[in-house]
Amino acid sequence: MSVLTWIGKTAIGRLTASLMVAAAGLAVATGVDSGDIGASSPYMWGVSVLLALGLYGSASGIPRSAVTDLRLVLAAVTVGVLLKTALIAGVMYLVSGDRAAVLLGVAVAQIDPLSVAAIRGRSRMSPRAKSLLLAWASFDDPVTALLTVYLMMFALDGDVAPGGGIDSWALGLLMNLLFAAVAWVVWTLVRRGRNRPATREPSPTVQIVAAAVLVGLMFFAAWQFLMLGIALIGLFFRPGLDAWMEKAIDAAYFLATFALGMLLAGGVDLKLGVVLGAAAFAAQIVAALLIARRLPTRDRVHLALAQQNGITAVILALLLAPRLPYAVSVVAPAILTVNVLNIVSNAVWDRWESARTRFRPTFAEALENVETVESGEAGETGETHRQPAEPDRPHRPPSRKGTWSPVSSPADMTTWT
Repeated sequence: MSVLTWIGKTAIGRLTASLMVAAAGLAVATGVDSGDIGASSPYMWGVSVLLALGLYGSASGIPRSAVTDLRLVLAAVTVGVLLKTALIAGVMYLVSGDRAAVLLGVAVAQIDPLSVAAIRGRSRMSPRAKSLLLAWASFDDPVTALLTVYLMMFALDGDVAPGGGIDSWALGLLMNLLFAAVAWVVWTLVRRGRNRPATREPSPTVQIVAAAVLVGLMFFAAWQFLMLGIALIGLFFRPGLDAWMEKAIDAAYFLATFALGMLLAGGVDLKLGVVLGAAAFAAQIVAALLIARRLPTRDRVHLALAQQNGITAVILALLLAPRLPYAVSVVAPAILTVNVLNIVSNAVWDRWESARTRFRPTFAEALENVETVESGEAGETGETHRQPAEPDRPHRPPSRKGTWSPVSSPADMTTWT
């Protein structure tokens, strides 16, 4: 396995690379006077672009099979996100006494879809549970982003958040839906340029045009902060450049992590960060066990241990930094705590499950053994007691005087002497 594969396809590798990039950002901020970078307009513009790219990438990775569990997905991204946010915020308020802790709860309440996509091939979950988890991780990102924006005015003493206050929520929702509808019309027109009817894949020319349009849509969404709209676009606007999109999202993640490291120059609140990370991980357990209570036990456990934080949590921390100065110092160690808990708990569960499977017969094997024993005891006639069968011997008639010997002629079946 190459170093790049290890970094991109393993949880430990990705976490190690993230720590190295954050440390590099911290080193740069320590050696160079960057000033109040969080208050600058280019900073907010860059964070908005990264967030738009991350939300589109999350939604564009949702498989078609997730539609079959639409009810569970909707429950996860509405009730699940709100429940997790409330639980995390409650713990943070009890520990810190700050009502702004609700924003920290929202910032880490989502599941990172890139990390989920990386472990799907190795997980022992059923295909249905894998699709559900990826859809959950992809849809809860825009929900938490919008919650962060619209909850700012309540938690930060009336500060106006990007995109307007709560009184403009309906107008903002309408603008997001209108933006997505226009993008749908544009995508429909672009798709008419396909020339591969057999595979229904866009031609290279169409891919280039669609990619250029998509870049324009992302920048417009970042400019107007239409994060729900760009997430909705990811459900249908797919030009077939998945490999390039994955690389772009990885680059955005590490760029955001570098910026997060630069903002850590002011220090790290390790205690509050560990509490926040542990609360987020515990909240996922509660939400998953309630939402997926009808799924098999193995799937429920894997969903309960699925909390991971990535690009959205990092970018939301950057978004909160200008208005909540200690957000980065708390969210950064919280992300580390969540990901370490995810790696350790899943490794322990997988090892325990492997040991149980190795030393205990499966239900099908046990049932087969029971049926074999019962058939041996009862026999075909249903008798409960039966003598062991004797070895095969030639059939002999009842004993009479004389000696019996077989003959080969059918006419004379026996010879008596």
